This record gives sequence, structure tokens and C-alpha cells, in this order.
Amino acid sequence: MRKIYLKSGLGDETYGPPFMFRADYEEARLESAVQEAREGIFSAVDSLLAKTAVHPRAIDVLVVTCGSFSPTPSLSSLIVNRYKLRPDVKAYDLSGMGCSSGVLSIDLAAKILRQSGDVHYALVVITESISLNWYFGDNRSMLVTNCIFRVGCAAVLLNNEAARRPAAKFELVRSLRTHHGADDRAYRAAFQEEDEKGNTGVALTKDLIRAAATNLREHIKILAPRVLPLSQLVSYACSALVSALSRGDVKPAVPDFTTCFEHICIHVGGKAVIEQVGRVLRLSDEATEPARMSLHRFGNTSSSLVFYELAYFEAKRRIERGDRVWMLAFGTGFKVGSLVWRSLRSSREQEEEDNPWNDCIHRYPISAT
Repeated sequence: MRKIYLKSGLGDETYGPPFMFRADYEEARLESAVQEAREGIFSAVDSLLAKTAVHPRAIDVLVVTCGSFSPTPSLSSLIVNRYKLRPDVKAYDLSGMGCSSGVLSIDLAAKILRQSGDVHYALVVITESISLNWYFGDNRSMLVTNCIFRVGCAAVLLNNEAARRPAAKFELVRSLRTHHGADDRAYRAAFQEEDEKGNTGVALTKDLIRAAATNLREHIKILAPRVLPLSQLVSYACSALVSALSRGDVKPAVPDFTTCFEHICIHVGGKAVIEQVGRVLRLSDEATEPARMSLHRFGNTSSSLVFYELAYFEAKRRIERGDRVWMLAFGTGFKVGSLVWRSLRSSREQEEEDNPWNDCIHRYPISAT
């Protein structure tokens, strides 16, 4: 594990649940997972409700995503009980969706808001659990998860009322989710199973990087026509035509997405994943900086990771009114999700006390090896 960790790109200030630091940590189970969920969820939601001045009983829809921890009662019930939400609140719990579930849960909440005239506030809580998913064996591909996954949580409040627009930070312009599970290699690229000694873990196989690259290309074939400027669309269409005429011998050129997005929050799955996405999208080191720095400071926080990147842009005061932000995340199965946001205010207008980068942003970017 130490050898893997030293090459992971993570720094020394990431967060783990308390059981990781106990001598008898092999005994940590449900109690630790519940503590991990409570501390992350309650702090994120408390901060969100305080900033927005929205009363909990105004919430119409609750979406909670946690890929690998599904207790009874559910995490949504935990939130309903804590904040005394209305009896008619529409609650959804998403599980098993992998690191893309943060993006997918926003997509779900947005679709509900767009299709219902009686629903106005949707609370989305995005978290993950390490405690019940620690791997106790010695299979290298499964040990990777112990080394890169860390504690993290995010909470988002979505609203569809025009009167609330002045209070909003971003407008959700577009969302896209694609599922590539029909490909067996992509389906098994990250897979929960037992090792030869019966220890349960999630194996991150060598196919994971290939799946990320291949399925990202398929994803952007759908996304590109919806977001690219005309000049890039013409260039991309000509490249795709040449590729088709060559019967696949010539790969179509990847369009320049920096022409339609001022900021890109790419999947922080690990050092190799960031590098692969950078190569596929032809991104500069400056464009992948937020992902690399988020990995160093917070590790792979799974479904909430793209929101830590967004917080990096905000802490650096880089977001201006009207800027477009692309969030891109991968999930087991294999899924790719995109969110396109438009900023409604400048990040220089107001400093947020709960930005997770506040105590360290002056040290970043750093040279992370």
C-alpha cells in the first residue's frame, strides 16, 4: 500500500474516517460508516441551508447518492429525520453508481424540477463511504482503493423559480449521461468481488484507463454538437467524415473544448485517469491543474470530487459572471456524465467561509509527483 500511495499523487492532508488510525481498525464496521455519513452530510447540509436561508420544510425533493453504503433506514431518511422535512417530500436514494453519481444525481433532480410545476426546491446530497469498503487482503488491484479514496461530501440546492435567480451561483444549462455497460471489458473495469481468500474489495483493473478513454470519446460525440461553436463543429464534422471514409484507419480529431468552456472539472479518479483524460481532450497542464491539485489535497472523494474542483476555481477567484463550467465524471458500470453550468456571479464578489480550500489555497498549485 505504501508503494502504491507514494505514486498516487495524493498529499499528506487528505481525510479518512477515524477507524483508519486505530490499532484495532479491522473491527470498524457499521458504527464507523454511520459516523462518517453523519459528519459529512450534516456539515454540508447545515452550511448550505445557512448560506441560502432556505427553511428545510421548503424542500420538495431530496436526492441522496452514496455508491457503497445503503443502511436501513436509508440516508435520505437520516436527513428527513435530522432536518424534519415535510411528510410529502419526494426522497430518492441512489447507490452503486460509482464516481459519476454526483453528476447523475444533479441530472435526476434537474429533470424532476423541469417537469413539475409544483416542485421548486431540490436538495442533492453527494457522499461516499470508506468504512465498510476497506479492503483487508493483499490483491494489488484491490489495494489501490485503500490508497486513493478519501472522505468527502457536497450538498447542492436546485431551484426552478425565476424569483430566486438573483440568489443563485450557477445555472444548469445542460446535462448528459451515457452508459457503456454493454461492453464487457468496460463493465468489469472496476468491479466489486471477493479475492482468492474471500476478502471483498473493488478491483481497479488495467482496463479502467482504456474504458475511460474509449467511452469518453463516445460521450463527447454526443456532447460536442450541443456545446461547440460553429467553427469547431465544422472542423469536427470534417474530421469525422475523413475517419468514416477511411473505415476507422484515421481517428477523428478531438475538438477543442476550451473554446466553449472557460473552466473544466474533469474526473479525479487518480493520477493515471487525469493524465489519460488530458491526453484524449488535448488539455494543457493549466487545464488539468484543478484536478491534479484536488487529488493532492483531498484524494479521490468519489461522487463529490468535481465539486471540490469547482471550489478550487472559486477559491482562486477565477470564475467570472457568464463563464461556462464543464463537469465530467466517470462511474462504474461503465458510465460517463456531464454537467454544463453558466456562472451567474463572479467568484470575486463574495468570499465563502465554508470553501474547503480556504486554509490552503495560498499554497496551490504545487508540484505534485
